Amino acid sequence: MSPPSGSSPRVHSKKQVTSFDIAELAGVSQATVSRALRGSPDVSAETRQRVAAAAAALNYIVDKNASNLRSKLAGTLALLFFDDPTPDDSHINPFFLSMLGSITRACARHGYDLLISFQELARDWHADFADSNKADGIILLGYGDYLTHTSRLEKLRKQGTRLVCWGAVLPEQPCVTIGCDNYNGGLSVTTHLLEQGCRRIAFLGDASRHFPEFRERYRGHLQALRARGIVPDDTLQVDAESSQHSGQQAVEALLAREVPFDAIFAASDLIAIGAIGALSTHGIGVPFEVAVAGFDDIPMASFVNPPLTTVQQDTRRAGEVLVDSLVRLINNEPVASHMLPMKLIVRRSSLWQEVPAP
Repeated sequence: MSPPSGSSPRVHSKKQVTSFDIAELAGVSQATVSRALRGSPDVSAETRQRVAAAAAALNYIVDKNASNLRSKLAGTLALLFFDDPTPDDSHINPFFLSMLGSITRACARHGYDLLISFQELARDWHADFADSNKADGIILLGYGDYLTHTSRLEKLRKQGTRLVCWGAVLPEQPCVTIGCDNYNGGLSVTTHLLEQGCRRIAFLGDASRHFPEFRERYRGHLQALRARGIVPDDTLQVDAESSQHSGQQAVEALLAREVPFDAIFAASDLIAIGAIGALSTHGIGVPFEVAVAGFDDIPMASFVNPPLTTVQQDTRRAGEVLVDSLVRLINNEPVASHMLPMKLIVRRSSLWQEVPAP
C-alpha cells in the first residue's frame, strides 16, 4: 500500500548505536564514553551521569558479556579471606567482615560481579586465581605471616596478576596496598592513656616484622611514651595474635612476669576483649585498676563490658578504595598505595572515672 498523499514514508533505521553517537550527544570524547561505561574512577560522577543519560536516550544497552569477550576479561573481582582464629565458625576476622558491604556495593557500582573465596594459608592460593582466570583481579584481606605473604605476592606480581591488599602501607611493597594510619593510631591510644594518668602501659601484640600493622602501632605507642619522658620497658610488651584466646594468654604471661602495669594497649579489639576477660578472671577491675584500649572498632567493641576504647578504621571508605584501586589496575590506569586516616573512639574501658551521662 502506498503512503497517503503528501506524507513522507516512514524510514526504519537499522543503524546500530555506537559509543561515538553517545559521545556526540553527551559532548565528550569517545574514549571518555568508554571509560564512563566501564565505571572508571577517572571519570567524574557528573560526566558518568551525562554519558548514562545519553546512552539511555539512544536506547544503548551495554552488552557486558560481549564487552568481556572483546577485552578477554571475566567481569569478576575475587575477594579472598584467609583463615583467622575466631570464637565462632566463620574463621574470618570480624573487622574484615565489616568491609564486605562496602566492597560489594563498590563492585556493583563498577559493573563487576564479586567472587568471595575462603582460603587456607597453607594452600598455594595464588596459583588458583592467577592461573585459572576466574577473576580479573584480586582483593586480599588478611595474610598471616607477612614475610611469607610477601613472597607469594611477589610471584603474583611477576605473573602480571592485578591485586590490591589491605595491610600496612610500607615502602617497596610488591603490590598496591590500602591501609590505616597505624602509627598515629598507636600514638593516639597511648597519648590518651597517659592523659588518664596511666604510666605503666603494657602493649599486647606481636611487634615483629612478621606483623607490620602491629609493629607500626607499637612504634606509635613507644613514641607517645618517649614524648612524655617515659623510658619504654620491654617487659611490658607481650606477643599476641589477633584473637580473644591470644589476648587471654598474653595477660596470663604478663601477670606471670610480676611487673606492675596500670593499662593495656592491645593491638586489636579481639586481643583487648580477651584481655578484659582474663583480668576479670583474676579479679582485676577494668578500668578502675587497669585501663584497656584496643584497635579496629569492630561491632563487638561497643557491647563488651565495659565498652572498649579503640581506634576506628573507616571500613566503608576502605572497601571503596580497595575496589576503585583494583579497577584502575585492570584498566591499566595509574594507582598508588593509600593510607586512610583513623579516629580514636573513647569509651569506658580506658576511663578511670565513669563517663558522665549524656
